[in-house]
Amino acid sequence: MPESMKRIEDVTLLYEISKTLNEHLELKKSLYKVLDTLSTAFNMIRGTVTLLNPMTNEISIEVAHGISKSAVEKVRYKLGEGITGRVIQTGHAVTIPKISEEPHFLDRTETRRRKVDYEISFICVPIKKGNQVIGALSVDHQYDENYSLKSGEKLLSVIATMIARHVINLETIHLEKEQLREENRRLRSELETKYSFTNIVGNSSRMREVFQMISQVSKSNATVLIRGESGTGKELVASSVHYNSLRSKNAFIKVNCAALPANLIESELFGHEKGSFTGAIKQKLGKFELANKGTIFLDEIGAVGLDVQIRLLRILQEREFERVGGHQTIKVDVRVIAATNKNLEQSIEDETFRGDLYYRLNVFPIYMPPLRERKTDILLLADYFLEKYSKENHKNIRRFSTPAIDMMMNYHWPGNVRELENCIERAVLLCDEGVIHSYHLPATLQTGVESGTLPAHSLEEAVANLEKEMIIDALKNTRGNITTAAQLLKTTVRKFAYKAQQYAIDYRNYR
Repeated sequence: MPESMKRIEDVTLLYEISKTLNEHLELKKSLYKVLDTLSTAFNMIRGTVTLLNPMTNEISIEVAHGISKSAVEKVRYKLGEGITGRVIQTGHAVTIPKISEEPHFLDRTETRRRKVDYEISFICVPIKKGNQVIGALSVDHQYDENYSLKSGEKLLSVIATMIARHVINLETIHLEKEQLREENRRLRSELETKYSFTNIVGNSSRMREVFQMISQVSKSNATVLIRGESGTGKELVASSVHYNSLRSKNAFIKVNCAALPANLIESELFGHEKGSFTGAIKQKLGKFELANKGTIFLDEIGAVGLDVQIRLLRILQEREFERVGGHQTIKVDVRVIAATNKNLEQSIEDETFRGDLYYRLNVFPIYMPPLRERKTDILLLADYFLEKYSKENHKNIRRFSTPAIDMMMNYHWPGNVRELENCIERAVLLCDEGVIHSYHLPATLQTGVESGTLPAHSLEEAVANLEKEMIIDALKNTRGNITTAAQLLKTTVRKFAYKAQQYAIDYRNYR
């Protein structure tokens, strides 16, 4: 065969082997394919890939071609034993033109004992990972005096290098996968711990009711509607329901319906097909598809428009939908948890929220009480946030002063737990000592007692002063005309005159 044709064949073989190694992420599968390719293109009779166990220094056959399975399983070499053991020990290739003339050839697999009418050549090359020999590639080739065994050794050495690179890549991939799995397990464990309802801060009677309801509904697939003012922790309850449910290993998708523009919410929830509207350059999966087998949390459900409410009703009833611009019906298995701070009953009366959707969502309602109704939890929450933000900001702040505690307990907390958390974070940032004092808290928390601004008059005195001021002002504007002044104050002349006399105001002084 001309040398140029031989080179083309070798390049083709290397290309095929490279493609084979890149196709498979399973080591044995890819190595079997390599040997199959060699058997065809290299005229290989038998072939093996052996690997060294660095712990035991024992060499075993990883994959083989043309050798029985029983032989593969039983054959073991010691390091330095036989041709293969010597190649792996020294890191140098060995080529034997005729194995019948080689006394060191062990034939452990007992495949060369059969009488054949041709001689067998044997080539064994090391597989190296850097300077470390990790195995060997060996090939039985029909002896041909015209074939350059040196060229065959070089070709197999290149293939061995490709195998070594593949082994390194697979080890890297498997290591990264295991690291990702471990990170995933760690994060999931953290999430489950964080969102365990036993870790929601609060021991008031109102919160114990919430804990009981979370415990009752978590293991079911019932739709949950969480009600409560903004900042009470509705999202935390939704997370607790999911991470304590049978779906905890699957996706938990959160959607803030109020944050999505009205013209995009359908696409966000249900996905869209390519070209369904301007800007839809490719197909997009919606949140419901992404949450399949898991849970979707629809926060601020009261902000959804009537057209989207119809589609939500269908998905709750039939567990199916179509993407925007699509015709294929998609089935999903999703648990729905919704939350709102709106009065949905009033919205139904105002015809801005569908009654049938409300009853589908309100299967298992959970009401989150405002902070002003759970006063006994204020100090527990404050201590929790103090520890959290002290650790985050590397500060050693241990407690609140008594005036600071009084301020927090007397405040009505319109922003609920979220406002309390923000107040404590601000106080930690301002505090440079071991105690949070009242002056570290926002001015909005200060009452008349702390600020010294309690009213100086009684309610009756304040009303009398206001009435007197309004009567004098009306008389000034009407130049002492009682009738016109009474009309300005939307009262009768008799009542006006009576009040003027009561406060010793003489109308004639204003003429």
